[in-house]
Amino acid sequence: MILRPAYRAHEHLLAPARETAQVWRLIMGLIIASGVYLICNQTMFRTLYTWQGKNAPAFSETLIAGTTPFAMYVLLLSFGFMTLGVAVALKVVHKRGFPEILGNAALFRKQLWAVLAILVLINLAICVLPPWDMGAPLVSNMSLGGWLILLPASLLAVFVQVSAEEVLFRGYIQQQLAARFRSPLVWMAVPALLFGVGHYVPEEAGSNATAIALWAVVFGLLMADLTARAGTLAPAIAVHFMNNVTAILIIALPDNLSGLALYISPFSLSDAEAVRAWLPVDFGFMIVSWLAARLAIRR
Repeated sequence: MILRPAYRAHEHLLAPARETAQVWRLIMGLIIASGVYLICNQTMFRTLYTWQGKNAPAFSETLIAGTTPFAMYVLLLSFGFMTLGVAVALKVVHKRGFPEILGNAALFRKQLWAVLAILVLINLAICVLPPWDMGAPLVSNMSLGGWLILLPASLLAVFVQVSAEEVLFRGYIQQQLAARFRSPLVWMAVPALLFGVGHYVPEEAGSNATAIALWAVVFGLLMADLTARAGTLAPAIAVHFMNNVTAILIIALPDNLSGLALYISPFSLSDAEAVRAWLPVDFGFMIVSWLAARLAIRR
């Protein structure tokens, strides 16, 4: 396989995947991973609904919307079943250990903290610089004291969620495809497109649904590039983590997934004009985060 010089570190992730890089194995693995995820999720949700008894319908609505801290913890931590599904698929279909998909452990930790440090500094700078709102005053969603008490558990829950998505898309799918196909047009684009499809929500985003899905595709491409440069999943997980901490724990949209947020944005996802105005800002910050991560890992 001919590698671009910038992507030579990717080989450390691909070597363990080469012996079982057949496409049919990847498809079978995705079926198994999806089955594990769905079965575990359904079992958990059914158990919770049974526990709620006659309050199950109202609890279901709260859970789907993610409007309470408990609902958000359930939703975010349920992504751990996605990681479990990938681990099972790796073992059953590819005879691989789960740690291989993350990369070298020592390098993973080093890159994770390096990228998190630079992204925290950037986010702090954004917080203290104007403008200090989003076109209208932010709406308080939770007291600062209560938010701080929940913050350690909230950060852990977000980390579980983002690491599961990175393990699936930039880990399992990207690595198995890259072990089989030389072209980045395959191993970068396919996971990114699948990631974008998962973020296409026309019933919630309305006319902005395509633009939001495109944002997710570009994000997926940049995270694929980071993973190939780094040789571990750490930088992609770190960038994804900081993005979701901002969108879930600091300023959330009022439509859903606001149960752990300190503030609520002055507009909802269905507000087409306001969302459209902020999308270029999100695109710009995504590029800045990608460049900052490359600077942190010096690649």
